[in-house]
Amino acid sequence: MDIILLERVENLGELGEEVTVKNGFARNFLLPRGKALIANEKNRARFAAERDLIEKRNADAREEAKTSGESMDGTELVLIRQSSDTGNLYGSVSTRDIVDGLAEQGFKVRRGQIKLDQPIKTVGIYEMDVRLHAEVSIEITVNVARSMEEAERQAAGENVINTIQAEQQGASAEQAAELAEASAERDEETREAPEEE
Repeated sequence: MDIILLERVENLGELGEEVTVKNGFARNFLLPRGKALIANEKNRARFAAERDLIEKRNADAREEAKTSGESMDGTELVLIRQSSDTGNLYGSVSTRDIVDGLAEQGFKVRRGQIKLDQPIKTVGIYEMDVRLHAEVSIEITVNVARSMEEAERQAAGENVINTIQAEQQGASAEQAAELAEASAERDEETREAPEEE
């Protein structure tokens, strides 16, 4: 299907360009969201007549996105989740969780604006893009931890999971040494005990 773009669309084209896209993409995404018009003579004439208004509306939206993005850029979002000792979450962190966390901090974004390729399934710090407008993108940091203390330690650069695993290995080695020592003492006592006649 041939369409006329009413705004810049990533990997597709700039405002005013006529491009060919798959029918489903046009019908289900571009047309309902007001990002394009079907390319026919009537719509070409309409676009030519309204081009200045469309460009102004697009520029206003871009400026509004830049303004709101300046305060949000570099925001650190801390999400507390339950996880195993190896750092695997019981569940996952999705775009909905990130949108809700940003809303708690006073930022308004939609799920589709957050670029998250796959759900987050382990604790850690994640950098991600938020596309506020076709031409405005900012970066936020999502710190997923089991407690606020762990989140602070992760923010300071510590790999909390490695630290926990090292502590567990140290405790296991200590327990093994204690068991070996106790076993050696029992063996020694058994050898020293007089045999009954």
